[in-house]
Amino acid sequence: MNTVQNSRIAIGAFEFEIDVAGPEDGPLVLFLHGFPQSKYAWRHELPALAARGYRAAAPNQRGYSPGARPSGIADYGVKHLVDDVFAFADSLGAERFHLVGHDWGGAVAWLAAARGPGRLLSLTSLSRPHPDAFARALAETDDQPHRSRHHKAFLNPETEALFLANGARQFRETLASHNCPAADIDQYLQTLGTEAALGAAVNWYRAAGGNLTAKKDGVTGPGLGSITVPTLYIWGDEDNSVGADAARWTADFVTAPYTFHRLDGVGHFITDQQPGAVTEPLLRHLGQFSV
Repeated sequence: MNTVQNSRIAIGAFEFEIDVAGPEDGPLVLFLHGFPQSKYAWRHELPALAARGYRAAAPNQRGYSPGARPSGIADYGVKHLVDDVFAFADSLGAERFHLVGHDWGGAVAWLAAARGPGRLLSLTSLSRPHPDAFARALAETDDQPHRSRHHKAFLNPETEALFLANGARQFRETLASHNCPAADIDQYLQTLGTEAALGAAVNWYRAAGGNLTAKKDGVTGPGLGSITVPTLYIWGDEDNSVGADAARWTADFVTAPYTFHRLDGVGHFITDQQPGAVTEPLLRHLGQFSV
């Protein structure tokens, strides 16, 4: 029952790769990976949660699954990415579910919580702060714009070719600079090691125009606004992408029960650098809101 099963689910014209573990009648915990990773990022969490009775599922998201790789940049807009989240839950038979995201997956998770709070039992974001806290840090600090300079750099149409040239040297160096182990980088290249795959993943940035802070389709009001879903935010204090101000200010934008879990000496790729570090805080969080 705790064994991770590699499967596929059809959503409209697309087919997504997905890893699933745990009892079919357990509360669904849906995991969203970041860039440039894949469902492999959650390899430690799925069996651990399954052992506690949860139905844990991690898809390769839009562009990362070969069967869900549309050609248009607009097809990677956040409205579609959030639509996919609820479609995953529908396909897995869950009306309500827990949502966990890291990096870009965390950004999508915040947006999903704003659009459909009634469907979420809880929200957990790794690294990626609330979008309004992130916007504030970009506007009010000198530090965060430097940390986020890659967002607009990825608008370069040559990004995927540059990252994969010379045996994917730049891809490898980028992840290694964030303390991602070499063996894990090799695993991510199994998913993103072609220009078609990496280009589709980079299209998330292109569709957003390099801006991950503004309000998005399906969300009203100035910015994203307050989140009303019970939230756990996990941040490593050596995260090269997200500074302490954005992390700290995230609490100002959640009106539901909120927990901030800081990991000392840990960088951006938390589940790779320190396997299992998020399992216990995540289980504590899920256990409070699974009814």
